[in-house]
Order: sequence, then C-alpha cells, then structure tokens
Amino acid sequence: MATTADGRTHGAGCAIDSQGEGLEVLQRTLGGYARPPNFAGILVVGLGCETNQLSSLVQTQRLQTFTIQDTGGTARTVARGIELVRGMLPVANEVRREPVDASHLVVGLQCGGSDGHSGISANPVLGAAVDLVVRHGGTAILSETPEIYGAEHLLTRRAQSEAVGRKLVDRIRWWEAYCARNGAAMNNNPSAGNKAGGLTTVLEKSLGGIAKAGSTSLVEVYEYAQPVYARGLVFMDTPGYDPVSATGQVAGGANLICFTTGRGSAYGCAPTPSLKLATHTALWLRQGDDMDFNCGEVLSGGRSISELGAELFKLMLVTASGEPSRSERHGYGQQEFVPWQLSIVT
Repeated sequence: MATTADGRTHGAGCAIDSQGEGLEVLQRTLGGYARPPNFAGILVVGLGCETNQLSSLVQTQRLQTFTIQDTGGTARTVARGIELVRGMLPVANEVRREPVDASHLVVGLQCGGSDGHSGISANPVLGAAVDLVVRHGGTAILSETPEIYGAEHLLTRRAQSEAVGRKLVDRIRWWEAYCARNGAAMNNNPSAGNKAGGLTTVLEKSLGGIAKAGSTSLVEVYEYAQPVYARGLVFMDTPGYDPVSATGQVAGGANLICFTTGRGSAYGCAPTPSLKLATHTALWLRQGDDMDFNCGEVLSGGRSISELGAELFKLMLVTASGEPSRSERHGYGQQEFVPWQLSIVT
C-alpha cells in the first residue's frame, strides 16, 4: 500500500515476486506520478514490511517517503504527513503559470463505453485533433493493446522504422501468451455495454479504436508507464480497462486525457484533466453534465470531421491552460489511480 500527498491509494505492493515484472511496473508507475506538473510535491506513505519497500522505490524514483511502522502507528503517521506537506507549501506557493507552446502537450487517447458510433464520429474527430497536436510538435499516446488487436497492421505500416513496427508486434505476441496462460481470449474483448451499443467483434472495436490515432507516423512504442520522450504519435502497451490504461499514460507523462464514449462515462483522471467526447448527440443531451465535447454533429451531417477536430484541438489548448474539464468540476479523479497488477499474489 502507498499513499500520495493528495490521498490516492492502491492495493498492490505486497505478496508479489520481489524480482518480478509486476513490482518493476508498480514502481515505475509510482515514480511516474512524481512527474506530472500538477503535483508540486509528492509524499509516499507505506506500511513498512511490504515487498514494495519504499527504500528501493526511493533508490529508483527519488521520492520522499516514510512508513507507518517506523513512525509509530496511524495517529503519528498522520501528524508526520501533515508536517511534511506543510514543509512543501512554500515551494508550491512560489509556482506561477507560464505560457508555453502546444509542443508541450502530451495527450493520452482513451475510449470507454464504446458503441457503434465510436469509429465513425468521436474517434475520427479525435484523430483529426491528434494530427494537429503532432503538427504543432506535441505528442499523442495511443494505448489499450487488446483494443487494437486484429487491426495492428494499420499501425505497423505507419511505423517510421522496422524496429518500431517490431516493438508493437512483440507486445501483441506478449498479450497472446498472457491471455493463453490465463485461459482468456484476445478476440473476445467487447463488453456487454459495447455489444448493446452495436459492437459485435473485437475487430470492429479495434478498427474504430485506431481511428483515434489520426494519420501521422508511429514514431515509438513504450511498455506500460515508461517515460514518453518521443514527439509525435506513440503507442503505450496497456490493458483496455480505462483506469489502468490511463494510469499508465499519466505515469508516462500524459498531461491531458481525451476519452471518447458512446455509452456514457463519468471518468476523471487527476492530476491530469480528462476531456470526454460524446459519440452521438443523444448522449450529449442525456449526459451533457459529464460530456465536454459533442462529436454527434458528424452523424447528422452538420459538421465535418476536420472541422470538429480543429475545434477539439482548441478545447485541448484551453483545458491545458487551466479551464476545468467536467470531471474536474465534479471532483472526479481521486480514486481512478489503478496501477496494472501483473504479478500473482502469493
């Protein structure tokens, strides 16, 4: 267990292989959350005897930490935490906003509660906006590996080198082996809600999901929560489950999430703003309190994909500049920190 200064917790870190992939991914994810610009300081609290020892986490990630056991129990831990956070405030209070250009945007691309409209409205609109992000020197992170399955060739043919394409294929092969040893099937990804919304196969879902990536070259492939340094369109290997996927993207450096949905969503992703894009106008009207952008005008013929993409790009800039998203106004995002748990629990 670990707790950051804004109170978010997770349920992993003990009873896992101390030398395994799961602990490596967890520590990489926790370390990544020390970097978002919306965190002025990070305080990590552990129990003390867990496998994810804070001493080793500090060695790899340089975080300020302490444990409940060494501090002497819950009450003293709370007091110690308050003392340390107060010590961070003078530095945090000196921070001032500075104008920067759009090349600083790192946008995590998500789709959840997808429906039959996702691949023809919201995802292509987001793809058009992504092309503008890349054109201005920014970065877009496509993820959710099980949700590109069967259509990965559309990305490999856009890879800027053979090595980049092979990295993506290697991650697909890893997932096939991962599913096989757990008795799961890669070709059965659509959820009950997806199917109720008109999606019937993983291929339909994958073809629509890749539309979020626009049309530019794929410049790099990253594993879960690895720091993203490349500029342009990149891919990060994550599960399709949105909170886990977005957690990896934010740990990798995403400072904005764009989340398309057809069934509806009330998702947030603090400390990173999350914009939710409705695939059709009926959803926009029904759940407009949670939606930030309506892509349904593509379906009615009133607006073009490129026109709405340009409008969405402007909304990205406004949101990155401090205008609160719907989920931020509702206070969502404090509980959606969900690192990918890979190791078996023993």
